[in-house]
Amino acid sequence: MRVFLAALCISCCPAMAHAEIDGHGPDAWRVHDVAAGDVLNARMGPGTNYPVIDAFAHDERGLQQVTCVPLLIAAAQAKLTQAQRDALPPSWCLMRSADLSRAGWVRQRYLVGEGYEAAQRPAPAGSEAMIAGAVDLVRALYDHADRAANTGSHPLDPANAPDYFPADAVKAMQSRPLQADPLFGAQDFDGTYGDPVPDPDQPMFRGMITVKVDIVNFGQLHTALFRLRADPDQPGAPIRIFRIEHGDWSFP
Repeated sequence: MRVFLAALCISCCPAMAHAEIDGHGPDAWRVHDVAAGDVLNARMGPGTNYPVIDAFAHDERGLQQVTCVPLLIAAAQAKLTQAQRDALPPSWCLMRSADLSRAGWVRQRYLVGEGYEAAQRPAPAGSEAMIAGAVDLVRALYDHADRAANTGSHPLDPANAPDYFPADAVKAMQSRPLQADPLFGAQDFDGTYGDPVPDPDQPMFRGMITVKVDIVNFGQLHTALFRLRADPDQPGAPIRIFRIEHGDWSFP
């Protein structure tokens, strides 16, 4: 393990230097939003194309953060528009356990700073209607898919997709084959799914709404996260699904 940790540190020296420049944030992190009985995979690099080399427990605490990519120090983040921030790839962080015995790259969305939980819970005032609308849209997406076998109309069909997704996501569906069904995060589905609910920890943040759907597929439970916000490119700026996250895989 000591040899492996050394290799990791050498490969990320430039990013570590930037992390020292950043120099702020929680002293420790805990695993968040991973189902009991499941684990948070730790990978050799920042992406699902890297192999899993370790894991953290679903409720593990005291994790130490080495660095994250993309590197969003406060000065750089302040220069980005909301659209530019939304367009960034999912963030990955190099983490190590409290006793330094395990390390690896994990998706940042599964981490929350120790002691930061309470500050992230309240939704902005006046956002209840938008959150309810987002939940209804995700529910309508699954209902539409359920009816597809009888009606022949699927929500991912080009004619229907703009009712749920922004234009760039629709183009992504048309330009390249999907790796998996975005609704279930797998090529095949044999199981059940729960009713969509707002993320209890952070239902809305800076205009982005998060809706959760628990899915059991072939006996395995995972939670799909839907990221929604108003789409200014469509008339009336309706709420649309900008990203769906299934563990290590996300769409688009």
